[in-house]
Amino acid sequence: MDEQTQLEIEAAAFRRLRHHLLVDRPDAQNIDMMNLAGFCRNCLSRWYQEAANERGIDMDKAQAREAFYGMPFDEWKAKHQTEASAEKQAAFEVAFKENVTDKDS
Repeated sequence: MDEQTQLEIEAAAFRRLRHHLLVDRPDAQNIDMMNLAGFCRNCLSRWYQEAANERGIDMDKAQAREAFYGMPFDEWKAKHQTEASAEKQAAFEVAFKENVTDKDS
């Protein structure tokens, strides 16, 4: 497989993952995803932002989230986010520290 075809297939797989998380399974809560898999929709939007920034495209966190979610993040939260239990919040703190924060800090 040539590099361009691989790039196109990877981009298509990313778009399908995004569609699955936003359209097919908006009920899958970010906190549950983070606690189980170590990443969530916000991580995907951050990776999107980082890739844009690496290519010289000025994009902040809010812009990246809107690009990923297809709407302002606060609107997404109002439509789809539910309250998390204290247990889920505690597990999230651990998962976030292990998967998102710089381990060398």
